[in-house]
Amino acid sequence: MNLLDQLRQMTIVVADTGDIQAIEKFTPRDATTNPSLITAAAQMAEYQSIVDETLLKAKADAGSGAPQQQVVSLAFDRLAVAFGLKILQIIPGRVSTEVDARLSYDTDATVAKARELIAQYAAAGIGPDRVLIKIASTWEGIKAAEILEKEGIHCNLTLLFGLHQAIACAEAGATLISPFVGRILDWHKKNTGRSSYPAPEDPGVISVTQIYNYYKKFGYSTEVMGASFRNIGEITELAGCDLLTISPALLKELQTTEADLPRKLDASTSAAMDIEKLTMDKATFDQMHAQDKMASEKLDEGIKGFTKALETLEDMLARQLARLDGGAVISHAAQDLFHVYDLDGDGTITREEWLGTDAVFDALDANNDGKVSPEDMGAGLGVVLHLAKVS
Repeated sequence: MNLLDQLRQMTIVVADTGDIQAIEKFTPRDATTNPSLITAAAQMAEYQSIVDETLLKAKADAGSGAPQQQVVSLAFDRLAVAFGLKILQIIPGRVSTEVDARLSYDTDATVAKARELIAQYAAAGIGPDRVLIKIASTWEGIKAAEILEKEGIHCNLTLLFGLHQAIACAEAGATLISPFVGRILDWHKKNTGRSSYPAPEDPGVISVTQIYNYYKKFGYSTEVMGASFRNIGEITELAGCDLLTISPALLKELQTTEADLPRKLDASTSAAMDIEKLTMDKATFDQMHAQDKMASEKLDEGIKGFTKALETLEDMLARQLARLDGGAVISHAAQDLFHVYDLDGDGTITREEWLGTDAVFDALDANNDGKVSPEDMGAGLGVVLHLAKVS
């Protein structure tokens, strides 16, 4: 039996892809949207009417004389929901919709924004069980999730890289966490100078295994979804995890590999482990976060990247609104998106810099050299649009 079929017997497999044929073949359960995908889609003729109608409706609802920024902010939220609704027509499960990353350290504002997004889905006939509100795993974001979960609003805590974040999320009753296996590996390779790790020693694998065992030992219901894989060794080492989201290339490799797949993560085994239970108050969280250089750097980097993507999208919507008002606007979608992710300004985007989904990076990296150039970005915008519909 191939590895993929065996994996499905112990783990929910989520396809990290925008390829319609791959979706039909691998049947993903959940999906997500993010600002970079919406930015790309907003430039395409296929979605121009949705963008224009959303902007005009936002302008009307904001009222005569409303500041442009207010109109654009309202339009962004509505576009995120509009694309979420399109995704839900394709998948059977849940769509994750992000809260503005600039609110990551503001509990009250995060709660208010989440309620607004859920209200928009409800108005379109979509109940809260099909939506996950995606929030960064800051202390303030986790506290917002705690409030929202008590109201029946389910949350996906993202940008999670450390055990302290995971424990706080579980104690808050979060529905789902998304630890990034590959991003953790990337950081360690960059900071140790090592070019590779054996799968059992992979820092991302070790981190997710530790989180899984802690959750099962103490009976937390929060789901663990490993994400951002670099090779099938990372995947097979996490066989038995609640969920794993996997790119089409790695799904195909799993499907075409015949070998025995032993279960590596098992709740019954975790229950018998000698694990210290921690109480995660803010002081403990802050102390552990400061001591975990990888987690603190990756969380900060992620929030900055998400913020840049939002600002790019807002700028593009503002220019589009000006066009609708009679102004002349020239779109530079590829250039705008490129500068969002070229964090060090060296003219290329590496996988370590990329903060969007791995499926989008793979689509843009046409020659598989691990880098995206401005030309790659321009040529790939049509592919990125496709991913925006379903990834």
